[in-house]
This record gives sequence, structure tokens and C-alpha cells, in this order.
Amino acid sequence: MASPAAQADRRHKIPHTAPVDRYVVDFVCLAKKLAIEVDGGQHAEMKSRDQQRDAFLVQKGFRLVRFRNNEVLGNIKGVMERIWAAVSEK
Repeated sequence: MASPAAQADRRHKIPHTAPVDRYVVDFVCLAKKLAIEVDGGQHAEMKSRDQQRDAFLVQKGFRLVRFRNNEVLGNIKGVMERIWAAVSEK
């Protein structure tokens, strides 16, 4: 059986660093209106800007899934399972 990442890749296009209106998100599935963000330590300093962008995306109908870099590096299977669950939601 294919991994959740492979399944998501075949069924939904999720490009890296994609524009959504005036913002750029790390990953986005336009068909599912899902934005995926991977944040490093610098995001603690940019919290206000991130909150404005998140509010804008939610207003446009997007769902957001956010991960820290250390989650991606230390638990890629769990990250991919969360992404697959989000893509699978209706």
C-alpha cells in the first residue's frame, strides 16, 4: 500500500511555495482550499504578520495546517498523516 504522502501526491496537486492572492504559503492544495505552513524559529518574531495572513486565508475559505520545522524533521510520518487527514476531509 502506498504511503499517505504518495496517495496525496497522486490525488491532489500540492505545490511548494504557492501564491494565494497577495500572500505566499509553503504548500497549498487549491482543490481542497488547504494551506500548509512549515515554520522555523523566525515565526515567533513574526507572529502578528502570520496572524494577519492566517485571518486573510481563513476569510478566503482556506483551512490551515501548521507545523514546526522540528515536527517535520523528527516526525515526518505523523506530519504526512495529518496532511493526508486534512486533504481527505470534505
